Amino acid sequence: MSGPISLEPGGPERDTLAPRSAVPRQPRRRPRWALDDAALAAVLPRRGPDEQAVNALAAELADAVGPAVHPYEVAALLEADGMPASLIKERYGHRDLFSLATALYERVPRTFPEPPPPTDPWRPDTVRCLLRGLLFALPALAYLLTAPLWPVQRYAPALVVAGIASWAWGQALGHRAHLRLATGRREASATLLTGSLLGTATATALAVPFAADAAALALAAGQSLYLAGAGVLLVLARERLLLAALGPLVAGAAVLPWWEPGPAVRITLPVLALAATWTAAGRVLWTDRAAAGANGVPRPRLLSSVPYGLFGFAAAVLVMLLGRGQPYTVIALTLSMGPAEWLLYRYRGWSVAALRASATPTGFLLRSTGVLALCLGAYLLLLLPAAVLTGSGPGTLLPLAAALWTALLLQAFGIAWPPALLCLAAAGTAAAGALPGPPPAPAAPLLPLACAAAAVCLTACAIRLLGRPSPHA
Repeated sequence: MSGPISLEPGGPERDTLAPRSAVPRQPRRRPRWALDDAALAAVLPRRGPDEQAVNALAAELADAVGPAVHPYEVAALLEADGMPASLIKERYGHRDLFSLATALYERVPRTFPEPPPPTDPWRPDTVRCLLRGLLFALPALAYLLTAPLWPVQRYAPALVVAGIASWAWGQALGHRAHLRLATGRREASATLLTGSLLGTATATALAVPFAADAAALALAAGQSLYLAGAGVLLVLARERLLLAALGPLVAGAAVLPWWEPGPAVRITLPVLALAATWTAAGRVLWTDRAAAGANGVPRPRLLSSVPYGLFGFAAAVLVMLLGRGQPYTVIALTLSMGPAEWLLYRYRGWSVAALRASATPTGFLLRSTGVLALCLGAYLLLLLPAAVLTGSGPGTLLPLAAALWTALLLQAFGIAWPPALLCLAAAGTAAAGALPGPPPAPAAPLLPLACAAAAVCLTACAIRLLGRPSPHA
């Protein structure tokens, strides 16, 4: 009791102690199967089931009885509804609950409604994908701003070597960081901090033999430092921070058609963008380092990231060879990486839907091949106008784009060595037939053929390995 009860005359006990007959009774709700006296009298003399009453009950419970796969489910439904045994005998003429449930089960046809469609776990973020493609291309504005300040032919070798090394290192580091993200953001941030600084030092050291002077080496170091910082933000999904950091480059390039900023501004704006990029990356790494860590989790093997680095090296060589004669084509290819990522997500989502719709492995193989053809065809169709407008022609750009997209698709499923080896073979073949000389020398004559062969092999590999249900389960 929560408190004393008042026992004064005329208090609440008056209502409590009042005769029960003085309280008006509330009418009781009749069950749906209750009969009046006349109907009950008509049923009692009968012997055997009352087919009319059973049919009426079957029509009333059709929605609940239809999905049942056994009469016991109907019996459980009737029992949960509170139907007494006496009513089963008196009204419906059946001996027990299970006999009536069997009669209802036989009268109602089976209906199995489809479950609601599941959510697509691979639904892409369209804005994020397009933003990533834009962020891949925006750093080229730094070269647009600073190009009048340094000789291209003398400084290009150091920049190309540092760029290829940074690209290869970034691919391997990004894969390892994503593996560490499965453990926790603290582990991933530690991996990114150490790896990005070591990658910057490695790329800069490799550029030393090709640097014409200290200024060329400084440009190569700044390029490597930016690629490392941008890689940190992209891996940790901080695309908007990176876009904000590149604001000085965008502002400087926007005013170039109407205003000559001068050497000081041309140098200051890329330096500000570099500083902003690493400021944002450092802040994100510091925040993630304060997160709770996972103890006792083994580190992934370094060897598992090697094929991703080799693919990055091969892709950088192929793009560099394309850019020797068609620099604007490289910009178009870089911008297309956003739609390419969107189509990678679409392939995974549509493949899961194809798996649900297939009844045999052969049927899924055919559907999976159709999904692959649709996604790859859409990507190449998107690049076709760019190939025509930039003057490279579909025969040069489209084979390279097909090889890169199918390689990225296989890597998304953890299949790393076939794309790495095939792209390395294509890069070696194209580089062997390249004409010597710095840009703007003609592109490698064997580049389209090598990329086409790699694309065919990678597509066949994707059909064989991803045409099975197990990778999509």
